[in-house]
Amino acid sequence: MKTKQFPFYALLLLININMFAQQKKPIYLDNNQPIEARVKDALSKMTLEEKVKMCTAQSKFSSHGVPRLGIPEIWMSDGPHGVRMEILWDSWGHANWTNDSCTAFPALTCLAASWNPEMSMLYGNAIGEEARYRRKEVLLGPGVNIYRTPMNGRNFEYLGEDPYLASKMVVPYIQGVQQNGVAACVKHYALNNQEKWRGHINVELSDRALYEIYLPAFKAAVVEGKVWSIMGSYNKIRGEFACHNNLTLNKILKGEWKFDGCVITDWGGAHDTKESALKGLDIEMGTWTNGFTSNKAFAYDDYFLANPYLKMLKSGELPISNVDDKASRILRLIFRTAMNQNRPYGSLATVEHHNVGRTVGEEGIVLLQNTTKLLPIDANKYKSIAVIGENAVRKLTEGGGSSELKVKKEVSPLQGLKEKFGAEKIKFSLGYASGAVSYDQVLKSKLNADSLRKAAVKIASESDIVIFVGGLNKNTQQDSEGDDRRAYALPFGQNELIAELQKVNKNIVLVMLSGNAYEMPWIKQATSLVQAWYIGSEAGHAIANVLAGDVNPSGKLPFTFPVKLTDNGAHSFGAIAYPGDSVNEVYKDDILVGYRWHDTKKIAPQFPFGYGLSYTTFTYGKATADKKSMTADGKITVSIPVKNSGVVKGKEVVQLYVNDQKSSELRPEKELKAFQKIELNAGEEKIVSFTIDKTALQFYSDVKKEWTAEAGKFTLLIGASSRDIKGKVEFELQ
Repeated sequence: MKTKQFPFYALLLLININMFAQQKKPIYLDNNQPIEARVKDALSKMTLEEKVKMCTAQSKFSSHGVPRLGIPEIWMSDGPHGVRMEILWDSWGHANWTNDSCTAFPALTCLAASWNPEMSMLYGNAIGEEARYRRKEVLLGPGVNIYRTPMNGRNFEYLGEDPYLASKMVVPYIQGVQQNGVAACVKHYALNNQEKWRGHINVELSDRALYEIYLPAFKAAVVEGKVWSIMGSYNKIRGEFACHNNLTLNKILKGEWKFDGCVITDWGGAHDTKESALKGLDIEMGTWTNGFTSNKAFAYDDYFLANPYLKMLKSGELPISNVDDKASRILRLIFRTAMNQNRPYGSLATVEHHNVGRTVGEEGIVLLQNTTKLLPIDANKYKSIAVIGENAVRKLTEGGGSSELKVKKEVSPLQGLKEKFGAEKIKFSLGYASGAVSYDQVLKSKLNADSLRKAAVKIASESDIVIFVGGLNKNTQQDSEGDDRRAYALPFGQNELIAELQKVNKNIVLVMLSGNAYEMPWIKQATSLVQAWYIGSEAGHAIANVLAGDVNPSGKLPFTFPVKLTDNGAHSFGAIAYPGDSVNEVYKDDILVGYRWHDTKKIAPQFPFGYGLSYTTFTYGKATADKKSMTADGKITVSIPVKNSGVVKGKEVVQLYVNDQKSSELRPEKELKAFQKIELNAGEEKIVSFTIDKTALQFYSDVKKEWTAEAGKFTLLIGASSRDIKGKVEFELQ
């Protein structure tokens, strides 16, 4: 009798099924516990290989999860003022999806110019909703590097020159983003204050400048904003790369500030396995690229924190506690975001989000000059309106490096002006032209500059009023990542064009779009000047609403406009102070950044920090204080009446500065320590009060290596800008 044999292929199938069942047997995590218990639980179930795997990228914008435990990967996205379009898995090319068009919100210089933390919360929540809808766990922003020089190509992404203003504006932004279950990632930590040589320049500075000027906004983000992630910068700090830096990451961030989140590299910002392991880095992104263009395909296992790191851990060269700390921080980030069962669904490019963008833009637009009261424009007075300038029609949501956006809509200034004043009244002329958007090279326009200028001058001479829309753009060597500006002057022959226009028409409204200050050789002949920033999707509507007077401008400058570049502190000590010698850069301007430099050195700016006009006027009364002396553990309150003495409703930013009359170490002439944005009807008056304690009087002593407030006399100055002081009160610190 022949024995019936079991088919060999069936035996293999059973074996495979059994192996599959063993491999895929789920290990459940207890997701009903507090986050710290969940972190401990997950960590106890992970292999060493799984812990290491979490520390590196798996694609251009995602890092590993732990599939065996049901722990998802982390997806990240640029940028600071809109959720970037999808990028290919392993290259910087656009994925060309059809459902990734976003809202472009105003650049952060515009947000800072609003001087309104309520705008920061609206902004953060709206962009957080868009990131959540796009299924992002980490939004790579906001940026809080200090505006040290107007040449920095990336200043438009940041919150100005003052550490107090940046601190107060960044906290609600973070809270708005993270209430959507999306981690904000504050960047670029730290001292990334220029793009030129950013990948290797070594910054040397005093402890005092570090603690007083360059770190406060990062500290506020961590301590007050409770931010869940931080991005390291490309540069070196005192000889160590910022993405693995013992001082800034271990000692200050994770030590002094007790940061419990993740440190993520800027793309390609890691340089060594042991340094990365021991000096504060948690997630490595983008290595084996130069940060942007060149690429070694699918090299993720070769990352510094991948196989080389695993090898050091297995050999005992590095302790297991090192990777446990990193994995714990990454798990904490995942539980706060991707595994947060209570986070909302989000929304993308909605009417509500466009309204937020427009409102922030309207609050941030700054009226710098209005000598003949051309503004607001009464369209009934003019039969013909000339709109001149490339920025009236140029897409300013494109370019700029990693902040590039693919938008659902973008209302140009020309479109907004036509809708507001009537298309039949408006004649447009380009006036000047730049090249196409480029990240790494300057592209010149093929249009003839002389012909463009002549055509614009002709139209201006034939029109009742001219609206010139110019400034900078998002090309390289303008407002763009990767390189700095080459000149303080406006590019593309704009200064010469403006001078020609001024000869043929006295009614010119200059509207400048930029994230930086610029030279103004035409300013004495300029009647009306508006600083309008990069406003994004609703740029045209926001600008038109302000020019027409439907919105009363209330923005204030978040940085100083020097008359000439050498008036700026960073440019007053030769090349070693900026941009450095290509190896080292020494911050010889120390704590005297921006208005601190101008006011202390008595150098008049073109327009000062905190400056901005309105279509109404505000009258300040007498400042008073509740006491004449303050104990070391006490407080003092200063008050001042502010009245809208004009005829239309308006908003005013009331600013409080502190002056230390005598100190054992150098102190600035004044420092911003409080502000309030108030709204007043015509004829209405409010009492504005500020209460400060000893912390507002402190400085970081390079001698004592600690924060200190010395007994003695102080002056509290209340003003409409750093140069327009309306009231003073003296008191003594006991």
